[in-house]
Amino acid sequence: MKQRIALLGSTGSIGTQTLDVVSRYPEMFEVHTLVAGTQWELLAQQAIEYDADTVVIADESRYELLSDALADYPVKVFTGAKAIEQVVASSEVDVVVNALVGYAGLHPTVAALRAGKKLALANKESLVVAGELVMRLSAENHAPILPIDSEHSAIFQCLVGEQSPMRRLVITCSGGALRDLPLEALADVTPEQALCHPQWQMGRKITIDSATLVNKGFEVIEAHWLFGVGADKISVVIHPQSIIHSMVEFEDGALKAQLGTPDMRIPISYALLFPYRATLESEPFDFVKHSTLSFSEVDHAKYPALGIAFECMRRGGNAACVMNGANEIAVEMFLSGRCRFTDITRAIEYALEHATFVVTPTLEDYDRSDVESRALAREFLLSRE
Repeated sequence: MKQRIALLGSTGSIGTQTLDVVSRYPEMFEVHTLVAGTQWELLAQQAIEYDADTVVIADESRYELLSDALADYPVKVFTGAKAIEQVVASSEVDVVVNALVGYAGLHPTVAALRAGKKLALANKESLVVAGELVMRLSAENHAPILPIDSEHSAIFQCLVGEQSPMRRLVITCSGGALRDLPLEALADVTPEQALCHPQWQMGRKITIDSATLVNKGFEVIEAHWLFGVGADKISVVIHPQSIIHSMVEFEDGALKAQLGTPDMRIPISYALLFPYRATLESEPFDFVKHSTLSFSEVDHAKYPALGIAFECMRRGGNAACVMNGANEIAVEMFLSGRCRFTDITRAIEYALEHATFVVTPTLEDYDRSDVESRALAREFLLSRE
């Protein structure tokens, strides 16, 4: 029987690559639902090409445009955040691929897990913001979470079949677009500079998060929840080649690493086909071409966001939610030219200093915390204009 897929974030980088993977296995997968934020034209094209049953556009102002574009096709068209939660819980959906960006992905993740769906997760904010809640819902509803992030997919692949405990996780980090730029030059970095990632083709926000290492800090928090390990058992190293995607060290000293070219179709297909692997068109890995794999320590003066993320993980409660909300606003303002690159981390620190701390937050507490942290970050950044 085919697995019916609801793909959230279908017009983004992960979404389009997911559709590429799914199209290679028409006997195994059926695209049932497509969800996008604002790109209604591409969403309409995807709905027609993949014969989707349902589409949802989050931006309600684009609903009529999308509806008109699909008027001659048997596609159900909805709009708004509540509609996204409803479609992922539908009995006609078997697998939810959550590739939404930011806090917007949390409520659909919760809805999918409460409905007992298999969740292929690329929306890191779901675990960063509400890891305890998300993992509890997964366990209570027997709803598996399969990671799509390349680093967490790598760890997952290294752990498959292992019966013994791990000693530590080693998460690799490219260093982002500004890896070779000195600390004193960061204040004058332009959005164009920060968006030029040397290895990966990603969306704008995650590329900036890669440059600040906020993204790597979030991945540390994700790993904590996904694999049940504490901060003292997670290490981060700079690995410029982005060939080793992460490693696991075991108690006997053995290390397992997952290697491969920077291609997100690999972790996407592994999450969808697990425990099997896809057949993807690619040239065999050239060890001679990649004869040198190098590693270095993270410069915490240059990348303070990584240490902030570790502290948020140790503190618990809604701390990581505050970090995420502040970061989303700061990145948005940096990309629009309204703050400096170095102000992103400062806005996060300001929000963490002034936000209301909640020890055991509910979903509603997370929503309030998200609103508060965004307001604090905006307040801080506007004061610096």
